[in-house]
Amino acid sequence: MCFSLRPVRRLLLIPAMTGMILVLAALAAATESSEPIHIEADRMISQEQDNSVVFLGNVDARQGDLVIRSDEMTVYYTNDDGRKKGASRVRKLVCRKNVEITQGDWLGTGERMDYYAKDRKVILSGDAKAWQGQNMVSGKTITYYLDEGRSIVEKDTTSSGRVKAVIHPEADAGN
Repeated sequence: MCFSLRPVRRLLLIPAMTGMILVLAALAAATESSEPIHIEADRMISQEQDNSVVFLGNVDARQGDLVIRSDEMTVYYTNDDGRKKGASRVRKLVCRKNVEITQGDWLGTGERMDYYAKDRKVILSGDAKAWQGQNMVSGKTITYYLDEGRSIVEKDTTSSGRVKAVIHPEADAGN
């Protein structure tokens, strides 16, 4: 199985919240990368009939400086893209429980992360939070549309929780 995670491009963004969500863009597995992906877990179950592989317990996936940790990771793949025999492409990636995504000074956390390759969309849910340095945004769900560079942070509609952001102005800003 072959899949890749594209590095996040550093952008000067206004507002800062959009930039904090870009850590989720690192999950764009639709592009080629020459760096290998290393996945470690307590257990792995290959389910060929479902075209999926499940990693269970202390999952740690790495490609370059991108790290994804969770209690469970399911990789859904497809073989029908006309590539060389035996090669696969990620269709969907689902991480559950204690999800943490890091790259450089970027960090995203939540209880679940879904990546949809065809739609090029990442959804971090369950007390979702994203940081870049000290800047932070949080809500029930953070959805990032990779090709559009657009993100949506939603509150929990069943409680009085609201979307929150903390932005620390840079020391040299405005000089």
